[in-house]
Amino acid sequence: MFSDKKIIAVSIPTGVGADIGGYAGDFGHIAREFSKYFHVIVNPNAVNGGILSAINYDMSYLEGYLFDELLKGNISIIPKKPYQTNKTGVIFDCEIPQNILNVHINTLNALKMVQGISSIVEYTSEPVGVEIRVENNISYGNLNNPSVLLQSAQNLIDKGAEAIAVVCYFKEDFEDINYSNGAGIDPIGGAEAIISHLITSKFKIPSAHAPAFLDVDISEKLENPKVSSEMISSTYLPCIMQGLSLAPKIVESNDKNALSYKDIDYLIVPYDATGSSAVLQSYKNNVKIIAVKNKTALNVTCKKLNIEPCYIFENYFECLEKLLTLNEV
Repeated sequence: MFSDKKIIAVSIPTGVGADIGGYAGDFGHIAREFSKYFHVIVNPNAVNGGILSAINYDMSYLEGYLFDELLKGNISIIPKKPYQTNKTGVIFDCEIPQNILNVHINTLNALKMVQGISSIVEYTSEPVGVEIRVENNISYGNLNNPSVLLQSAQNLIDKGAEAIAVVCYFKEDFEDINYSNGAGIDPIGGAEAIISHLITSKFKIPSAHAPAFLDVDISEKLENPKVSSEMISSTYLPCIMQGLSLAPKIVESNDKNALSYKDIDYLIVPYDATGSSAVLQSYKNNVKIIAVKNKTALNVTCKKLNIEPCYIFENYFECLEKLLTLNEV
């Protein structure tokens, strides 16, 4: 129905400094390697890389809230077939300065001309008011005016949008030296998760966020490879537009023509980040849990939760090798 491939889900939490997947699409090449042999359900931050994206038709691009809902059994999904794409709506925070907005509009036009990714645009009626903070190595965020995002999203859905991209104005650059050096956490990851969760929880439609900063200069310094994809573009919009164009359709959990948690063979998670509702519910639902020693700022292990994963691996390639042996792919 979806493909002849077995289905796996790979979760890398946003904003917790995952050593792999916590930066700028640095899990992307690994996701692509898995997708050669499996259909992979991934969260956006695992494959988003600024102007670059690792997404392909053998992946289902699923924002964190929807990812959790799928594993809980509350929704099902219909993955895109090759050459199918979504009509994507784009919400722009009205506070974005015109010169910065022009860069993003040029980006949308380029995506349409080069890749045929169509979009429809909506501007918020008032500023969204994004606030950022980092505490205990975890990034958080707050929205002063979330209702304007919901109204803009509704307007786009009424116009036929099948997925929603959001571009909010971040008045500061939030530069973090540790993150730039490939050793810290993404300082805006928590806020981005709140923005996308707001849309997906209300409308059950794929969504992702790209920040608009005051500074659009491209770095001339040699950067850490983990963050280099963010340094070669003045906008982060291309990766989410490419991801959302291939995002699956969200349907009711009882849809017999859709993919549900019962179709997922394995859920792969970082060893010390196993406390999410998706992991706990998957364990109850007998989805096989695989823990990979991908260090995060958390310290919530299977052992502490009395969860017995079916396998624990030192790295993702060791995990893939074992899965290929088990499944004779």
